[in-house]
Amino acid sequence: MFTGIIEEIGTIEKIEQEGSNFHFCIQSDISDQLKVDQSTSHDGVCLTVTKVEGNRHWVTAIKETMERSNLGQKEVGSRINLERCMKVDGRFDGHIVQGHVDTTARVTNIIEENGSWLYDFEYDSGDVMVEKGSICVNGISLTCFNIGDHSFRVAIIPYTYENTNFHEFQIGTVVNLEFDIIGKYVRKLMTMT
Repeated sequence: MFTGIIEEIGTIEKIEQEGSNFHFCIQSDISDQLKVDQSTSHDGVCLTVTKVEGNRHWVTAIKETMERSNLGQKEVGSRINLERCMKVDGRFDGHIVQGHVDTTARVTNIIEENGSWLYDFEYDSGDVMVEKGSICVNGISLTCFNIGDHSFRVAIIPYTYENTNFHEFQIGTVVNLEFDIIGKYVRKLMTMT
């Protein structure tokens, strides 16, 4: 489990396909602190570390993950948000994030607001969002507002802009979304007969 508080931005150095699996080699300042078999969030996707060598680590994504997330659009040189799993004795700074991407969204508008930024997103899935509720975008715990049927907005402060890959987003950028798990359970319970 994660909290959506990004620790580091890594750089993809190598992508190799083996059958339907894709192996990613990522360089980062926290790679040397990871261990094999550890769950780590990569742009909000929970992946298992398979190898660590110095400041590089490897993870593998299966076909389902590649199709459901933005990992299939990543290239060598792409920057990726990283978060290690939550420690039991740590502070819960964001919200409950599982690392299970529900769908992707596209950036439709970026507004600079004298030191902060507003980002608008559109997505196809009909999952539940509530005004001022939690949303996970590329692994980042954020508050959503201006909720539409398939759209929402988030506000980004300078710290988040500089310390995540939000500063690389452009109109059309595809991001990973994980909807709030509590909302998903409530929706499931409301539709049960």
